[in-house]
Amino acid sequence: MTVVNSQNQQRRVSELTRNTIALILAGGRGSRLKHMTDWRAKPAVPFGGKFRIIDFPLSNCINSDIRKIGVLTQYKADSLIRHIQQGWGFLRGEFGEYVDLLPAQQRHDEHSWYQGTADAIYQNIDILRSRNPEFVLVLAGDHIYKMDYSAMLADHVDNNADLTIGCIEVPLQDAKEFGVMHVDENRRVKDFIEKPENPPVMPGREDTALASMGIYIFNAQFLFEQLIKDADMPGSHRDFGKDIIPSVIDKYRVNAYPFLDLQSGQQSYWRDVGTIDAYWAANMELIGVKPDLNLYDNTWPIWTYQAQTPPAKFVFDDDDRRGQAIDSMVSGGCVISGATVRHSLLFSQVRVNSYSIVNDSVVMPDVNIARHCRITKAIIEKGCMVPEGTIIGENREDDEKRFYVSAGGVVLVTSDMLGQRRHYVR
Repeated sequence: MTVVNSQNQQRRVSELTRNTIALILAGGRGSRLKHMTDWRAKPAVPFGGKFRIIDFPLSNCINSDIRKIGVLTQYKADSLIRHIQQGWGFLRGEFGEYVDLLPAQQRHDEHSWYQGTADAIYQNIDILRSRNPEFVLVLAGDHIYKMDYSAMLADHVDNNADLTIGCIEVPLQDAKEFGVMHVDENRRVKDFIEKPENPPVMPGREDTALASMGIYIFNAQFLFEQLIKDADMPGSHRDFGKDIIPSVIDKYRVNAYPFLDLQSGQQSYWRDVGTIDAYWAANMELIGVKPDLNLYDNTWPIWTYQAQTPPAKFVFDDDDRRGQAIDSMVSGGCVISGATVRHSLLFSQVRVNSYSIVNDSVVMPDVNIARHCRITKAIIEKGCMVPEGTIIGENREDDEKRFYVSAGGVVLVTSDMLGQRRHYVR
C-alpha cells in the first residue's frame, strides 16, 4: 500500500510540474557588484569555478522536472544569451521541453523596456497565454541555492493557494534588506512589507523574520488577472514585492513556503551574492572541507556550459619553485607553474607563473598571473594579464589608487584597471 501511495504521489507531482512554466527574471544589472557587471548582467557572472549564477535556478528547474522555462533578459544580455544557447540547448522540443529567451521587446509600449518584475512578465503575457500553463513559477536569476520546486508546487496545491511565496528565515537585524512577511500559525501571509524599518518577527520567535526569496508560484489565470489590473493602476511600481503581493493578501489565499532541509528541519543553503563581499565569501565557502553548498552531489547536479579544456597541471618541484595548490579548487585548463596557490578558487584556463603566490582569492577564467606576484583576498576578473611583480591585497591605500576595494577589504581587479581596456568580458 505504501508503494502504491508513493507511486500515486509521484504521478501527481509529475502532472503538476508538466503543467508549470518557470520564468527566470534575469534582466537586472546588479549594480552592487560594481565593475563585475559593467559588461554583463548579474545572472551571467561566473561562480564556483565553472558555473554562472543563472545555472543554479536553471538546474533547480531541470532537477525538479520543470522543463518549460523562459529566461527574461534585458541589461547587457549578450554574455547571458550566449551561455544559455551554448549550454542549455539539450532539452527536447518534441517533448514540449524548452529554455526560451524572452528579451525586452517593447511588446506593449514602443517607448519602454521592462519597468519592474511584474511588468517584465506582463509584457510577455500573450506568449504565456498561448502556452496555457496551469501554474507559473517566478524565479530570481541571481541567487545561489539548490531547491526542489516540485515540493513547493505540491504544497501550493495542497493548501489551495492562489499564490505561494518561497521564504527563508533571517536574523531580525538583516531583514531590512528583504521583503518580509507576517504570517499566522498556518503559514497564511497576513502582511508583506518591502524592506521594512521594523520587520515583523516569526510566530514564536523574537529574533527571526521570514523573508521572501523572490520565488513565487501563481495559479496562472490568477497571475494574468493581477498583472492586467496592475498595468492599469496609475502610480504602480510594476513590481511583485511593492505592488502585486500587498494588493492580493486580504482577498486571496497567499501562503508562505519555508525553505527548510527536509531531514534536519534547518534553514537550507541560500545566498544572495549581490555585493563584492558576499560574492567573494560565497566562493570561499566552497573551498571548505564540508561546504554548506555541496557541488559534488550527484543526485542534484548543477548543469552548465563549459569549454573543453585539458586537465589542470602543476609543474616544477624545486624548493623555491614548486607548483602547488593547497586548500583550493582548481578548474580545467589551469597551469600552476612553479607558483603557490593557497585557499583560493581558480576558474578555467588560469595560469599562475613561477614564484607567484595567490592567497584567499577568486581568479576568473583566462587570467594570466606573471612571475613574482603576490595576491591576497582579491577577485581577478576574466581575461586580466597581471604584470610581473604585482602586489595586491597587502596595502589598502595602494590598492585603492589602482583598483576597487570593498568595505570588507576584497580587492576587485579588472583588465580596465590594469590599463588593458579589454571591453569584451563575458
